Amino acid sequence: MKKLNREEIEKILPHRAPMLLLDEAWEGGGAYTIKGDEFFLQGHFPTQPIVPGVILCEIMAQSVCVTFQGQFEGKNTFLTGIDGIKIRNKVVPGDTFRTEVVIKKKFGPMFWLDAKGYVGDKLCISGVLQFAIG
Repeated sequence: MKKLNREEIEKILPHRAPMLLLDEAWEGGGAYTIKGDEFFLQGHFPTQPIVPGVILCEIMAQSVCVTFQGQFEGKNTFLTGIDGIKIRNKVVPGDTFRTEVVIKKKFGPMFWLDAKGYVGDKLCISGVLQFAIG
């Protein structure tokens, strides 16, 4: 799969601004540059903005949906679980947060994916995301 831009991502994901959190995506990952004016930074923290871990999980989850693109026509992809998340480094305005997602296990309509998020080569977050197709 080639790299998709934001316009192409909007054809796959139902998310729209301010919740569309991918600037580009490809099979197995995506990237989003933290601009500094995002809604989730307004109070987290006003004098030293840091991207909340739940938002990093959302960016990884959106990457999963793009990875599944074309495999489940007419069906929705739902995040159903987040396991073993470890936040190792902060993500701040100006950083480009890059995700890597790999299918770990499949059982019926359920998928478990290893998910990692990086800034440069520095691992910032990792864990397992669970999805249901339906």
